[in-house]
Amino acid sequence: MKRTLLLLATLLLILPAAFAQQYDVLDQVKADWRKAAGMEGPHRFDAPAPTPAPKGYTPFYISHYGRHGSRYAWNSKTYSLIHEVLAAAHDEGGLTELGEEFYTNFEDFYPTPLINTGDLVPLGWEQHKRIAAWVYDTFPKVFKGSRHVDAIVSTSARSIVSMNSFCLSLKEKNPKLSFYESSTHTGLSVVTPTSAPAPIRKKYKEDDISRIESVAHFNERFIDYDGILGRIFTDSKYPSKFEGGRTNFLDQLYSLIGGYHNYEERPLFDSILTPDQYANLWEAFNYYSWHIDLSARYQNIPLLQDIIDKAETAFNDPKRAADLRFGHDYVFEAFMCLINANGCGTVPEKASEVKYWFQSYNVPMAATVLFVFYRNKKGDILFKLMLNEAEATLPQLQPVTGPYYRWSDFTDWAARMMAQHPLLL
Repeated sequence: MKRTLLLLATLLLILPAAFAQQYDVLDQVKADWRKAAGMEGPHRFDAPAPTPAPKGYTPFYISHYGRHGSRYAWNSKTYSLIHEVLAAAHDEGGLTELGEEFYTNFEDFYPTPLINTGDLVPLGWEQHKRIAAWVYDTFPKVFKGSRHVDAIVSTSARSIVSMNSFCLSLKEKNPKLSFYESSTHTGLSVVTPTSAPAPIRKKYKEDDISRIESVAHFNERFIDYDGILGRIFTDSKYPSKFEGGRTNFLDQLYSLIGGYHNYEERPLFDSILTPDQYANLWEAFNYYSWHIDLSARYQNIPLLQDIIDKAETAFNDPKRAADLRFGHDYVFEAFMCLINANGCGTVPEKASEVKYWFQSYNVPMAATVLFVFYRNKKGDILFKLMLNEAEATLPQLQPVTGPYYRWSDFTDWAARMMAQHPLLL
């Protein structure tokens, strides 16, 4: 009986989401380096105009989660390991002509980014300023008059500065708005649940993922190590002698090439990979992100519960305009899978099909999700989900019209999902 119920639940998740598949994903990745960069890429600001609200419904409240804006690489190894490997290979005559060009450009480039590892860059500030202005201009009725906005953020500097940019942008639009901003370690239980302090960290039941191909096996089967590294080194196995071997070097190489245009305009490293190789690495790292989310998604139930609880409170608070939350990519991507935005929570039969459902480029720098709430004169409440300023679908729900859903349908679904993944610790 339990097996039958699990099968039915899986079908309910997968079948309605079929239209969310994107079979031209690799073509998109090859055509746009920002997408090939995955989660290291900048916010694209390419969303179509939103659809009008159903007749008689007016927006009145917004619930938000945003990733920090563009930054330097989060891991110092992106700079220090690449420097170490390239410098050693250069001294030993182990670099190709392209590798020598890479080495020369990198030596001039890396000291400043290394010092600023993880810090927000000017583009990151501008992204949140622009997103906030778009939110205000698109939903001016939500922020009209002397209304209030609450903002909670992780304890990382790049997230705090991102929050400040967003809130200041709203304040510039309407000086009458009031704000309360909070950054505490207890608040991490909401904005980064898996990174909350141990005494308040919660653990929820996960799905059995034993049948899913491991990341290591997928990489060995899929990544063209020799082809990629052979462009840089005379011996493609050269990075094997350094920390983490070839896999770690490619990790840092992808992070570098995908992210450096967040803070550097010169095309210093654009020729290191061919478009096909870049797409190859994108798919590998896309699978890695999705695989992590298989377990992490349910650990973000506290974020979902916070969104529900604060929305229910705001429905009866005429002063509350918005609840803002600022954090990180690993929360954002797992949360999108948790609520199955655009069907990205689907678990396909084959690892090679993951890219058709989940695309890491939907979690760029300053990635933003909005729950926009609407109410009519009778008090009926609808909402729509917006992912990076574009209207998104929730395939497990039946829309009222277009991208608009009944809030009660969503909370009913959430209650059923939470009952299947109860709190363990």
